[in-house]
Amino acid sequence: MSLRIAFAASNAPIAQAARETLTRQYGDHAEAGADVIVALGGDGFMLHTLHRTQGLGAPVYGMNRGTVGFLMNEYSDHGLEERLSAAEAAVITPLSMHATTSDGTLHKELAINEVSLLRQGPQAARLRISVDGRLRMSELVCDGALVATPAGSTAYNYSAHGPILPIGSDVLALTAMAAFRPRRWRGALLPKTAEVRFEVLDAEKRPVMAEADARAVRDVVQVDIRSEPSIAHRVLFDPGHGLEERLIREQFV
Repeated sequence: MSLRIAFAASNAPIAQAARETLTRQYGDHAEAGADVIVALGGDGFMLHTLHRTQGLGAPVYGMNRGTVGFLMNEYSDHGLEERLSAAEAAVITPLSMHATTSDGTLHKELAINEVSLLRQGPQAARLRISVDGRLRMSELVCDGALVATPAGSTAYNYSAHGPILPIGSDVLALTAMAAFRPRRWRGALLPKTAEVRFEVLDAEKRPVMAEADARAVRDVVQVDIRSEPSIAHRVLFDPGHGLEERLIREQFV
C-alpha cells in the first residue's frame, strides 16, 4: 500500500512550485490522516511545521526549498516514496519557555532550537542566572543569552560561539552573546533536566525581549526555561544524512 503523504510548503515560489509538482505525482492527503508530512522550504518553515503539527502522529520529512536547510533533506521529485520508506527518524524534544513581562503577564511558548533573551534598546542587558533554584551568576552584562537544545545547537547558538551538542548528549547549552561582564564568559553546559531562570535587572532602563524559535515576547522581567519531555517531534532524514551525522560533520567545516 502506498504511503499517505501530506505536503506543506512555504510561501516561497520555489517551494510552491515543488508542492505542485509533488502533489501531481503522489497525491496530497490531509495532515490529520497522513502517514508522513513532507515540508518544503527552509529550516524556519520546518520549525513552523513541527510546531504546527506536534499534536499529530505523523513524522515530518523536510526537503530543502529554502536557504540553509540543516533540518532538511535534498530536494528531488523522483523516488519520494522509496526515500520515505528508508528514512531514519530522529526524536527531538523542545524547550518550554515561561516569560513574565513587566505588566505581570505570563507567556508560554515552546522552542525546538533555542530560547534567547536579547536587549531591546541601545544599552546592554543585565541578567541574573539561576539553575535549579540555585544562583549561579549574580550579574551578566551582555547583548543577550540563550539556552539551546542539541538539535538547535548549530543555529543561533553556534553563531554566538556556543558548542555544537551531539544529538544524544542529554545536555543543553547556555550561551552568552557579546558578554561584557564577565568579559569572556561564553556560557555553560547543563544537564537536560536543568531548569534555568533569567531575571532581568534594571528592566525599565535596559529592556529585554525573549524569543522561542523566533516567537517574541517583549519587556520580559523573568524567563524560566526547561526541557519538555512530554512532547516529542519525529524528524525523518535520508540514511547516512541524519541529524547525528550532520552535527558531527558541522564541526569539521
